[in-house]
Amino acid sequence: MILLWGRPTEAPLAATAAALTNAGADFFIFDEALAQHADLRFPAGAVWEGQLRVHGATIALSAVTGAYFRPYGAPTPAGVELSRQAEVQARIHALSASLWAWADISPATILNRPSLMASNGSKPLQAKFLAALGFDVPDTLITNDSAAAKDFAAAHDGAIFKSISAIRSIVRRLAPADEPNLQNLANTPVQFQAHIPGTDIRVHIVGDDIFACEIRSEADDYRYAGRENLSATLTPITLPPAIAQKCHHAATTLGLPLCGIDLRRTPDGNWVAFEVNPSPGFTYFADQTGAPIAAAIASLLMKEVSSYFF
Repeated sequence: MILLWGRPTEAPLAATAAALTNAGADFFIFDEALAQHADLRFPAGAVWEGQLRVHGATIALSAVTGAYFRPYGAPTPAGVELSRQAEVQARIHALSASLWAWADISPATILNRPSLMASNGSKPLQAKFLAALGFDVPDTLITNDSAAAKDFAAAHDGAIFKSISAIRSIVRRLAPADEPNLQNLANTPVQFQAHIPGTDIRVHIVGDDIFACEIRSEADDYRYAGRENLSATLTPITLPPAIAQKCHHAATTLGLPLCGIDLRRTPDGNWVAFEVNPSPGFTYFADQTGAPIAAAIASLLMKEVSSYFF
């Protein structure tokens, strides 16, 4: 039995479900919108032999051999009196926390174990990991000092700024028009990085499979090129063997059998690493390149050998 958790209509989860269906796999989707009607119980002394009950279905967690989790957070309980909403939300939170805890200790193939996904919670820490694994990484400054930010941008012929945490942000070049806003750094530190010229490369690792594509775009952040009336063209590529090996080594070292690695190939042929996404929205890339990423995920989930990369 393979367990999927999240929103059934969310593209990566839906694509994985379709691939599992095509492969004839036995799977169950735990729709997080039904969390208020679900119950998760563990017998005393059996740390992963729990039972998940939802809408008449009962899933024995001990029978789960693979799991892929992409929850966004259950919506506000529907049809619940206002006086009971806090109570129901607390139950949903407890159930979610228990399911994540199970994912960390289960012998099943988990994509990905929450404790190992946590490396993405600090982009600077993750950059240190990547540097230790032999990748070049951009010069970085984290500061709440506006003068330091200006000096850094000047020293690197421009700079970009982005989120320090796993919370998604739009990557932008620091422009002269932004300088008045640098005074707001006093309220919170911001991560600045040297702008690296070149071509963006996204690498998806799925077990031992590697899918790479290059992205051509004039936008600072190709994911949001449309907001600037720009475009992004994605083309599948084959990585140089040494770079492919580095990417696979990074995934295995970080314990992430499924991940998306962001690289940039510079005009002089150097490869710079930015981050490793432990829960990549792979359908954006697969839809444009034809890469069979969902099928590879389904195949990995169906492997009988458990604790992959664990």
